[in-house]
Amino acid sequence: MELELYQNMLMLIFATTFIMGWVVSKTDFCTMGAVSDWVNMGSTARFKSWMLAAVSALFLVTLLTYTELIDSSLTQSNDTASPPYNTPTFAWLRYLIGGLIFGIGMTIGSGCGNKTLVRIGAGNLKSVIIFAMMAFGAYLMMFTDFMYTFFLQWTSVLDVDLTEYDINSQDLGALTAHIIQTDALNTKLILGFVISIAALLYLFRTEEFRKDKHNILAGLTVGICVAIAWYISSGPMGQELLEEAEMMDAKPYALGAQSLTFVAPSGHFSALVSSTFDSAYITFALIAGLGVLVGSFFYAILNQSFRLEWFSSISDFINHIISGLLMGIGGVLGMGCTIGQGVTGVSTLSLGSLIVLGSIVFGSALTMKIRYYQLVYEDEANIYTATMASLADLKCIPNKWRCLDHV
Repeated sequence: MELELYQNMLMLIFATTFIMGWVVSKTDFCTMGAVSDWVNMGSTARFKSWMLAAVSALFLVTLLTYTELIDSSLTQSNDTASPPYNTPTFAWLRYLIGGLIFGIGMTIGSGCGNKTLVRIGAGNLKSVIIFAMMAFGAYLMMFTDFMYTFFLQWTSVLDVDLTEYDINSQDLGALTAHIIQTDALNTKLILGFVISIAALLYLFRTEEFRKDKHNILAGLTVGICVAIAWYISSGPMGQELLEEAEMMDAKPYALGAQSLTFVAPSGHFSALVSSTFDSAYITFALIAGLGVLVGSFFYAILNQSFRLEWFSSISDFINHIISGLLMGIGGVLGMGCTIGQGVTGVSTLSLGSLIVLGSIVFGSALTMKIRYYQLVYEDEANIYTATMASLADLKCIPNKWRCLDHV
């Protein structure tokens, strides 16, 4: 009974992300591209599509919580969520560093975890290397002592235990309720509806965006798929599976309330291979990632856009290795990627997700600036001078501290 229920959930999430992979391929939805357009060209069209994904997911998840179709409280514990976006352990330094590392990695490789899967489906062999290295990095962080040795033993010292202040969640509703002395769940619902509706009105206020059918389709599809994934994992089926999981002979890895994230699948894939294909590692996240890849593949075949692509040089190969490794490490440390934290986490109003998202965007924008200065100035720009100029461009340091003229 339990196994059949789990298989049904996996089939549902595969169908959901198959559609997402198809639409993302069709519309070229890309979070790294959104940051690039904004930083380099001043265009916010794709960034607004990403925002639309996040706020539509927030609205739908708030609605599902209000109607009691999902149990959002499951996201507060490691025992009932994967990952626990709203854990009362507020690991702010981990979020900052993880997001920064991921943002740098996705920029070096020209795409995040989701985009990597989409490109593999379309025949990009370079993305296979990124995925392999991302899987290796994620495996190190998830299944060895690497994360504790190099990160957690010093970042966790600065973690804030919110339960010491009688706060059981790091979502904005619980934090606000503690300040104004109201009910945490009701406050979260009010904030969720107010923020999402206000953001939707802001996005659709311009005729230019209202006519941008591709970006609207992309944003709404991603947001809806995130909400559907939450319903599958933390709705009636997911709650029943959690209750019955203890009676299963082989309990699947990473059970619990979860939605879409695209670094975890690579780590689970590594564990699946290294365990000689132990079925326990055929996880919700892994099947979700597979759905995106297969959806992208079918779109590419039917649209005649499937193309095999390989590296142009040794340096290109090395960059992609570094990119995948950084995304695997940063994605696990930050507990998510541009989708996992930037849409899924934000849909729970997690403060940690907002910090990771901001850190990813900053890391990506800074890396773009540094690489641009190195391209323009060539031998004149070393990593220090390019970084100082980039930080000045981003208004992080006084302009007089820059070492290179603005370009």
